Amino acid sequence: MSTENEQKKQKRKNAWKNLPDVWALIKPRRGLLALGFLLMAVNRVAGLVLPASTKYFIDNVIGKKQVQLLTPIVLAVLAATVLQGLTSFTLTQLLSKSAQKMITELRRQVQAHIGRLSVSFYDANKTGVLVSRIMSDVEGVRNLIGTGLVEFVGGLMTAIFALVYLIHTSVMMTALAFGILLVFAVGINKAFKTIRPIFRARPKINAEVTGRLTESLGGVRVVKGYHAEEREEKVFSAGVQRLLENVLKTLTATSLMSLSGAGLMGLVSALIMEFGGHKVLSGGMTLGQFFSFNIFLGLLVAPVFQIVAIGTQITEAITGLERTREILNEKQEDADPRRNVTLDRITGYVAMEDVSFAYDSRKEVLHEVCFQSEPGTVTALVGPSGAGKSTIIGLIAAFYVPASGRVLVDGVDLASVKLDSYRTQLGVVLQETFLFDGTIRENVAFARPDATDEEIMAACRIARVDEFAESFEQKYDTVVGERGVKLSGGQKQRVSIARAILADPRILILDEATSSLDSESEALIQEGLRYLMRGRTTFVIAHRLSTIRRAEQILVIEAGRIIERGTHESLYAQGGRYFDLYTKQHAVETNLFLAPGEGDALAEADRAETSANSRGEAGVPDAMRIIRGQSS
Repeated sequence: MSTENEQKKQKRKNAWKNLPDVWALIKPRRGLLALGFLLMAVNRVAGLVLPASTKYFIDNVIGKKQVQLLTPIVLAVLAATVLQGLTSFTLTQLLSKSAQKMITELRRQVQAHIGRLSVSFYDANKTGVLVSRIMSDVEGVRNLIGTGLVEFVGGLMTAIFALVYLIHTSVMMTALAFGILLVFAVGINKAFKTIRPIFRARPKINAEVTGRLTESLGGVRVVKGYHAEEREEKVFSAGVQRLLENVLKTLTATSLMSLSGAGLMGLVSALIMEFGGHKVLSGGMTLGQFFSFNIFLGLLVAPVFQIVAIGTQITEAITGLERTREILNEKQEDADPRRNVTLDRITGYVAMEDVSFAYDSRKEVLHEVCFQSEPGTVTALVGPSGAGKSTIIGLIAAFYVPASGRVLVDGVDLASVKLDSYRTQLGVVLQETFLFDGTIRENVAFARPDATDEEIMAACRIARVDEFAESFEQKYDTVVGERGVKLSGGQKQRVSIARAILADPRILILDEATSSLDSESEALIQEGLRYLMRGRTTFVIAHRLSTIRRAEQILVIEAGRIIERGTHESLYAQGGRYFDLYTKQHAVETNLFLAPGEGDALAEADRAETSANSRGEAGVPDAMRIIRGQSS
């Protein structure tokens, strides 16, 4: 019992916690809301003219034959009706449009905030769920600023006016009706306690279903490749069934409340008819007063029905606000007070000092990693999958912060650096190439939106994008499709490399940057990359070990530790883990990719590289000078 009481107290406490958030939304629009309440007051007062005039119409015009009052009564009703229509129209225009503007502002705010959260946040949250947070959760908030809240207050205002009139007409009949309404109000309050958790669950279910659907559509080639359409249908069907069950529960609850409300109205009407009929027959009430009493009684009961409709909307709004606040309370990666150092143009000295890291606190993936990379050198990371290579790269890119130890750039701890001053000097080419649904030109220029057309073309020449782009009808204005689906894997990788080249970074990260290319194309791009690497600190993850033989430093990673380090020649001569990896891969490449008698895979790569050099690599330095703003 005590646990239940504590939970109830906590829920009430959480509800009160939302009040500052609600006020924060309302405060900039308080003038508009005040005008809305004023218009609503005029609207409701105008709405009382018709029921109030009923008494005079029946008792005076019809009962006492005072025909001279008919025209003023009709004109008053017409004027009140016109005034009601105008105020209703103005309210909808002012408040509904303001609510939609507020939703747009909230979406911008949430998207901007999510965009500045750390990579670890994205690791823990599905893309579809985040899309739902941005697009759906804020939707219900319109009822806090829109006509919903004002209509609710207007209904209460009408109820108060009606209650005053009813008490003035008959205290006994009003007390009877009001007592029944109070009992119903208590029932409604308990009903909302039951229905509120159902409303809270709906956005979560909707986000999960949307997230899975986004993944399924994005991975349609994998789904079709494994003939898994039926399985995905079942997964989606189960998700929408959960959503349907949630919606049906809310519909059942709201319909039960509507049914009880209709029953209440019938009960009150029957009792009023009984007592009112006796009063009219006994002369204690005129026929006009009886009809007016019933109309005003309807105005008193109407807000109770409004609570059923608007109350669920307000609950939905508060629920959406809670989920939105959860996101906005997430700490932005650059909001850490320790990040107060602005880096100027860096030289590119990178070092790790006893760095340990864990995605999950229970399992450490890096253990006291130490190394230094001098400016202008290439550091290659090799080792089996899951060894920790990508984690090291993630730490260098400041995607993560070490659990212990330091990552230094030019002697400055990255944990203290303002990220915008660092990442603008960082170039990243990932194994999983990501292109936006735009043109080739737009995707290359993503690194530097202010780049000139000449600089973009120079980057494309170095990355050999021109070889395929020039063959398209629209050339560099060819739309690549979602995630670059209209390009081959090798073409997408070349565009990604061109993007990194255009960025002209001080630190370059290549994560299997040429994995999707054939040996000849790889040799062509490697030549461009070598010019790009000059004067920069470069980190390369390569499973194809033949591509890193020229690296000044090779780190062999295994189980989160550096077990060997050196150049290709020194590590090969040691006959250790690197020697094993290299010779095994060499054997696999020879057996799988070379025809009998064709020779060594490395010799094939060398021949391709020599061929590339003979076809005019002299233009690459000139292209790099264009990008760096140097004279040719």
